[in-house]
Amino acid sequence: MASRDPVADLRRIAFLLEAAHEATFRVKAFRSAATVLGGLAPDEVRTRAENGTLGELKGVGDVTARCVAESLAGEEPVYLRRLAATEGTNTSVAADRLREQLRGDCHSHSDWSDGGSPIEEMALAAVEVGHEYLVLTDHSPRLKVARGLTPARLRKQLDHVATLNAQLPEGFRILTGIEVDINPDGTLDQEDELLARLDVVVGSVHSELRADSAAMTRRMLKAVANPHLDILGHCTGRRVPPSQVGIKGEGDRGHRATTSRPPSDFDAKRVFAACAEHGKAVEINCRPDRLDPPKRLLRLAVEAGCLFAIDTDAHAPGQLDWQRFGCERASLCGVPADRVVNTWSADALMEWAAAR
Repeated sequence: MASRDPVADLRRIAFLLEAAHEATFRVKAFRSAATVLGGLAPDEVRTRAENGTLGELKGVGDVTARCVAESLAGEEPVYLRRLAATEGTNTSVAADRLREQLRGDCHSHSDWSDGGSPIEEMALAAVEVGHEYLVLTDHSPRLKVARGLTPARLRKQLDHVATLNAQLPEGFRILTGIEVDINPDGTLDQEDELLARLDVVVGSVHSELRADSAAMTRRMLKAVANPHLDILGHCTGRRVPPSQVGIKGEGDRGHRATTSRPPSDFDAKRVFAACAEHGKAVEINCRPDRLDPPKRLLRLAVEAGCLFAIDTDAHAPGQLDWQRFGCERASLCGVPADRVVNTWSADALMEWAAAR
């Protein structure tokens, strides 16, 4: 297969990133790499690509080097292909349309764990934003700092939710759930019997986030294969001050985020392939201090054929309106609405989750 022009591909990526209002530093990364490689003889670029030494050049990183290698192999770089798939899309209109199709939220917290409001207040706020259901997903026992629910407390919560559902406005209901910790060995931090009783289970990594890629990949693959897990929550665990991603928003539990945390390292291609194989959804976490997964991984999950859940991870009633942030990212990355599980009815969502 004839090679492509890697410099032209890098410049095209930079152009599309800029047109999509992506972060300036990302645009500069591709333009800088194009400038550096444009100053070299084509044979030197090819030799470096074959020897794996492109990254030794100042201004060329792992991502840009991979794009160059793909171009030289005659392939349209995956990064470019993902951007081109949404080129020309009116993402604002697409995001509004997607938000209108959402019928619920699959990730929320109450004052039973680390949320700031009672369950009934969260439910009534969900009614106000137009939802038909809200999945209550307080934390599991391992996360003691967040007052994670022991099995006994979770059983009490299930009884309480049943009582509340009989009192809430007609046409709306709280679905039972949990944000269960994915333990370092890949098991889930709650009794299997209880997990089986819940309508929806979100599984997230909250500890040992700096583990090496191999260990984190094994951990996530085991969790995804667990029949009780339905949605893989905020998969990279990153924290990003909202100002860095162009959003004026609040951080965790309503406090403005001022610190950041880098994403965990794992083999995203394998993890997303496993999600697609097992029919599990990848969460598009809407929190302004998370926006997880990053767009490059979100595009990878789209290509892998994954299902998605656009969730607020709300810890307070007003945060249930944060779904628009996730819808904007989903529309930028070409997420099809019919692959977003919370565009489905409550009955369809529960049937899907029960079949996992």
